[in-house]
Amino acid sequence: MSNGKILKVSGPLVVAENMRDANMFDVVRVSEHRLIGEIIEMHGDKASVQVYEETSGLGTGEPVESTGAPLSVELGPGLLGSIFDGIQRPLEEIRKVTGNNLARGIEIPALDREKKWHFVPSISANSKVEAGDVLGTVQETSVVLHKVLLPPDVSGTIEELFEGDYTITDTIGIIINERGEKTALTLMQKWPVRKGRPYKKKLAPDLPLITGQRVIDALFPIAKGGVAAIPGPFGSGKTVTQHQLAKWAQADIVVYIGCGERGNEMTDVLTEFPQLIDPNTGKSLMERTVLIANTSDMPVAAREASIYTGVTIAEYFRDMGYSVALMADSTSRWAEALREMSGRLEEMPGEEGYPAYLGSRLAQFYERAGRVITLQGKETEGSLSIIGAVSPPGGDISEPVSQATLRIVKVFWGLDSALAYKRHFPAINWLTSYSLYADSLGDWFDKNVSGDWTNLRARFMALLSDEAALEEIVKLVGMDALSAPDRLKMETARSIREDFLHQLAYHEVDTYTTLKKQNYLMKLIIEYYDRALEALSAGADIEELASLPVRESIGRFKYVRQEDIDIELEKIQQQLVREIANSVNKREEQ
Repeated sequence: MSNGKILKVSGPLVVAENMRDANMFDVVRVSEHRLIGEIIEMHGDKASVQVYEETSGLGTGEPVESTGAPLSVELGPGLLGSIFDGIQRPLEEIRKVTGNNLARGIEIPALDREKKWHFVPSISANSKVEAGDVLGTVQETSVVLHKVLLPPDVSGTIEELFEGDYTITDTIGIIINERGEKTALTLMQKWPVRKGRPYKKKLAPDLPLITGQRVIDALFPIAKGGVAAIPGPFGSGKTVTQHQLAKWAQADIVVYIGCGERGNEMTDVLTEFPQLIDPNTGKSLMERTVLIANTSDMPVAAREASIYTGVTIAEYFRDMGYSVALMADSTSRWAEALREMSGRLEEMPGEEGYPAYLGSRLAQFYERAGRVITLQGKETEGSLSIIGAVSPPGGDISEPVSQATLRIVKVFWGLDSALAYKRHFPAINWLTSYSLYADSLGDWFDKNVSGDWTNLRARFMALLSDEAALEEIVKLVGMDALSAPDRLKMETARSIREDFLHQLAYHEVDTYTTLKKQNYLMKLIIEYYDRALEALSAGADIEELASLPVRESIGRFKYVRQEDIDIELEKIQQQLVREIANSVNKREEQ
């Protein structure tokens, strides 16, 4: 323990002297209010502390006390369904104590110390255990079985392990290490947030994270354990897209970090998430969700910590063998917190005032994603996929946070305000977005969905690209100047945009599309294009081909229920063959 005194206060930055015995990243308690802070710089016996609470009213000479431990989170039963702030203080519990306004210096443990959980051991006494092994299970919510893990820095022989109802601090067993030292085991463990949790091996990103969103799965897929960015201006649908991913992506656990977003927007998330019904279980989505709320009007330093708090909790569930999706909304606000602290530390600014280490800090965060073999035995796989929203000022992605993010992530879903204005949602621009996982995941799609998936995707991308080039000509000389095959390309691309890429989040059928149905819809659109192209060479009229009734049938296919898609596909294919043949025959008769 190191006790010092305040030398200077500058917003959330406090400089303390007589702190020679403290270490970097130690948590400290500042002043008589016992405000929580973290040491971020040391010069001799002077420590610069970023304080996670409001510092108004602090004066020089007030005490600063180091706890001697880094900023850590509590990991154990009780995380799911909870709402924490950026440093894992339970907001609901604080509200019960202080009312609707957060009080300073309040000390409430992150996890409930009173609640009892029923622990069922999965190993017997005298078993040898390694770090990360599963000791037993607790039914945390009706949909998630919480695996109680041996901490990553403990191993030895289990002396005893008891079944029963325990609080998270009660002793559930005793372990003896090689030196004969005994350690009590509890349902809870602590882990420093700035240090990634260990695993055995990282796996290649060759399994897709299925989302049921057509523009993502078909054109810009993300791998399990992958990293993606959703940049977009205000009102382009970032939050709804993240809601859809939280609801439908093939993830067992969702961690949602509201990092620096406006208070009223975060309020919407906090009120909507408990009402969202998990389609797989029929229960509230909150039963497999952890929410971290650190809005723009809350202390800026805690915003910087919230990202690390969230990713550490996500890694904990990954270590149990679960597939975890982490949504960070938004990393731009986190970077602004970095910029403010950097300015107060009087560091040399980089581009647009952001610190020179912005890129490396972003990389450290995104690098914690991945599909891994966990420390458990039996080659247990877990994955952590990170999806970060970026809010560039004015939608300008040439600014430093967007550019630093693009250098790290493998998937870029560029939201476009022009598409949002046209009510095309999800407003992901197919010309600027990309996925570097598309090639490595192509084999999986070809093997598990349909052998022509990769080919259909390539043809979709080519038609959309051709349409963009042809639109420039149309603007100059009009549609009539185009040749019949080019007109057909434009019509097919319109069908891809309106019938395939446009998806209604609030429609009970269209909100989620299985891979099989996506494949059928892609086949129908390309089959229409190929047959119409043949009909053109046989003398059919482009105007007639563009207005065939079958195009409406193709467009309605996305609203067909899953159990009816095989019958409907066959019907539409027969209708297509019939109508194309009729249009060719008409031309021949004329």
